[in-house]
Amino acid sequence: MFGKRGKRGRHHVSKDSGRLGVPNYDDAEQPAADEPSTSGPFDEADEPADGLSRLDLGSVRVPVPEGAQLQVEVDPSGPVRAVHLVTPIGQITVSAYAAPRTGGLWPEISEELVTQLRGDGARVIKEAGEWGTELAATANNVVLRFIGVDGPRWMLRGVVAGPGEHNVMASELLRNVVRGTVVVRGVAPQPVRTPLPVELPPAIAQHIQAQQQG
Repeated sequence: MFGKRGKRGRHHVSKDSGRLGVPNYDDAEQPAADEPSTSGPFDEADEPADGLSRLDLGSVRVPVPEGAQLQVEVDPSGPVRAVHLVTPIGQITVSAYAAPRTGGLWPEISEELVTQLRGDGARVIKEAGEWGTELAATANNVVLRFIGVDGPRWMLRGVVAGPGEHNVMASELLRNVVRGTVVVRGVAPQPVRTPLPVELPPAIAQHIQAQQQG
C-alpha cells in the first residue's frame, strides 16, 4: 500500500538507547504516554541539553520508548531505507526530508497522502493537531496516524500504524517521539522532497551485517 519494502530485520533496543518516561512493558502491557520535558522537534542547531537519550540515525536523532524494538528496512542495493520503532501498540516511523526555506511542504504532502490513501480504499480524516494537520486513516483493520512538521529547510514526518483499540495511546506516543526528535539537515543543497539519509549506529549495523553473513 505504501510502496515496496526492502529486506527487514528486527532488533531489541535496550532501555538506555532512548527514553520518553515510558516504563518497560511486555505484550500484555501498554507504554505510558507521559510527555517528555522537551517540546520539539528540534533542528540540530537548537538541540536541547535536556538529558533525553536519543538514537542517532544520521538525519534524525530519535527518542525510543523503553522496550521497543528496531525494525530495519534495507534496499537490495544496500542502503537503509527506514527504521521503525516497534511497540505492542503500534509501529512508529519518523523520517526527514529536504524542504524549501519558505516551508509549507507538509500541507502539500498531506494532501497527496489523502489522495493516495483514499485511492487505496482507506477512510481518511483530517484533524487539527499540535503542528497543524494530522491525518487519521483506517484500512484493512489497521489505523494509521500521520504527523508532519515543517522546520528550517526540512520536513519531519511521523507515522504510527496499529490496531484500532490502541489508536489514542499510539497517537500520543507518536507525538511524544516527534516532540523529542532532532533533525540533522546538513548544509549540502538537496532537491526538495529528497529523503534525508538514514544511517545506523555502528553496533547495530555490525549486528545486521553479521546476521546477513551468518
